[in-house]
Amino acid sequence: MNKTSQYQLSVLVPIFNEEENLPRLELKLKEFCETSIVKPVCVMLFNDCSTDSGEKIIKEMCKRNDNFFYFNFKKNSGPSAVYKAGIEICESPYIGYIDADLQTDPQDFNLLLQYREDYALVTGRRAKRNDNIIRVLSSRIGNAIRRSFTHDGISDTGCPLKLMQAKYAKRIPLFTGMHRFIPALIQMQGGKVKEVAVSHYPRIAGKAKFGVWNRLFGPLGDCFSVRWMRKRYINYEIESSNLDE
Repeated sequence: MNKTSQYQLSVLVPIFNEEENLPRLELKLKEFCETSIVKPVCVMLFNDCSTDSGEKIIKEMCKRNDNFFYFNFKKNSGPSAVYKAGIEICESPYIGYIDADLQTDPQDFNLLLQYREDYALVTGRRAKRNDNIIRVLSSRIGNAIRRSFTHDGISDTGCPLKLMQAKYAKRIPLFTGMHRFIPALIQMQGGKVKEVAVSHYPRIAGKAKFGVWNRLFGPLGDCFSVRWMRKRYINYEIESSNLDE
């Protein structure tokens, strides 16, 4: 058991070369922790081998905030690794996820939290995208291709704002690229998924980590894998046992 067991919600944040965004990120996350409709909340900051001064800033953030915890990856591993590590480490009943670039607002977690008891996953939908036309179009095409394979009914799986019931999250098959298929992977277990409109803002600092290739063409092979997995996934529930008698 670790300190996250003392919290109702743990928010996972992947960080790679976001030093310019970190002061604002600390302020926004701290404000959300104070205003969350579910309390208490902790923040899990995953430094994905940043080459800027991010590690130093993250450690300072954690010194100032008792409910902030940092994790330094040994090598750059990507967002799916953050999901995997966070889900495996987290012992709170709810798990949130948000990117460090603050193109989504931590306060919008409260929109998602309203549905926390009835849905295994509540995911944001960026109602008004504030990205350039190439990123928007590649995202729309990528989402259309993914939906044709997974039939998950989600229009914006790339939205980084998500809330999961930990009991479902811990049963997700984990693999590189799985962060794009969280709704389908939750549905494989019989969990209900809901999409909620959230705010979206332009990036004002740092650089985007994803381009057309890894948004559109890269995940295509994963679509075939998820479709194969969905047909063969073993889903079961134990009705009774004498193991603890």
